[in-house]
Amino acid sequence: MYELDVAVTHAINSIAGTNAALDFLMIWVSAVGVPLIVLAVAGQWLRRTDRQQTRHVLLAAGFSFLLGLALNQLILLLVHRMRPYDAGVTHLLIAHSADPSFPSDHATATIAIAAAFLLHGMRRLGFWFLVAALLVTVSRVYIGTHYVSDVLGGALTGIVAALLVRALYREGTRADRLITSIL
Repeated sequence: MYELDVAVTHAINSIAGTNAALDFLMIWVSAVGVPLIVLAVAGQWLRRTDRQQTRHVLLAAGFSFLLGLALNQLILLLVHRMRPYDAGVTHLLIAHSADPSFPSDHATATIAIAAAFLLHGMRRLGFWFLVAALLVTVSRVYIGTHYVSDVLGGALTGIVAALLVRALYREGTRADRLITSIL
């Protein structure tokens, strides 16, 4: 399985350094993708249509984002995977990172948001957040910071977080009404 992971990671990263415009785009997406997605989520707060349900979904997306990153911190206590550039698998286009490679926080954060929207019935927005999340995750492999399995693991963590939030944070409950009315 490791050989397949290395082969796919290398195939995606092997394009890096061959096209300056594509390199710039992927570095930019990797750097600003998560903040832009978070801003896009926050911007939905002002929507006029079905305001209560929209705000519930926005909070669920935020909780999923935070829970996913918290789960990653727990995983990091058990797993210390070397970055692919340190193993000679990829060519790195940005500065080195001191963090372990698995799981990808970028993948966790962006997929958690997309999954929250999809699980809560906002399919159109969820689809566009998923497209953006996939672009961010591919950029992380392209620029050489992650193996494909790192972003897949991060995506799984994001989905698990969104599922947990969906199960625990129910729309229309007293807590939901209180939180959405305060904010």
